[in-house]
Amino acid sequence: MVLNIKENYSPNFKTPKRSKKNIKYIIIHYTGMKSEKSALLRLTEIQSEVSSHYFIKFNGEILQLVPDLYIAWHAGKSMWNNTKLLNNFSLGIEISNPGHIFGYTKFKDKQIKSIISLLKYLKKKYNIKSKNILCHSDIAPNRKKDPGEKFPWEILAKNKISIWHTLDKKIILKMRNIICNKKEIISFKRNLAKIGYPKCKIYYLVKAFQMRFRPELINGKIDKECLKISESIAKI
Repeated sequence: MVLNIKENYSPNFKTPKRSKKNIKYIIIHYTGMKSEKSALLRLTEIQSEVSSHYFIKFNGEILQLVPDLYIAWHAGKSMWNNTKLLNNFSLGIEISNPGHIFGYTKFKDKQIKSIISLLKYLKKKYNIKSKNILCHSDIAPNRKKDPGEKFPWEILAKNKISIWHTLDKKIILKMRNIICNKKEIISFKRNLAKIGYPKCKIYYLVKAFQMRFRPELINGKIDKECLKISESIAKI
């Protein structure tokens, strides 16, 4: 697969190079800034000490900011499946979007096309499992919301580059807002731990899970629909 990737290098990365086999995850972010120009400037100016490996512009153009084998500074304090500090084991992709603070918008069709192509390429190159392509909010649920509920994870799953449940939507919709009992809540928590979510206040965990797998309603409450979805995802 040949991709049109332009170079716009950032000085914000850790040396020395890591081994190719250490790249096990891909973390998706949104920029969360007022303008694309300011976001790109922040990711490439040395004072910010923030970066990612790739940046996807509104027009779908893909920029490489940090070479893959260097550790970019994109995930911060994070955990997944008991692995801490995901920067060391991941590639970070920033997608231009103002985010929840500055008027969160739907991702552009050209951006989605580019992210699908880029993920297919990286997934194959580094033998990354679909279940290891994650949100920033997955690995840091108590402090991050990106890429948010508008990011089309289901579409990515249909392209075999992410995971999604296979449940009948009409059936599980009937379970929405039916609150779980204590035993079911315990099962839900166990499912989230099995999926890979870190230990955190349950409210933040539920919202992170909902943004990823039930984006139509994000309220931080565990209902039977969430439970059923969590059971399906935990089996993958």
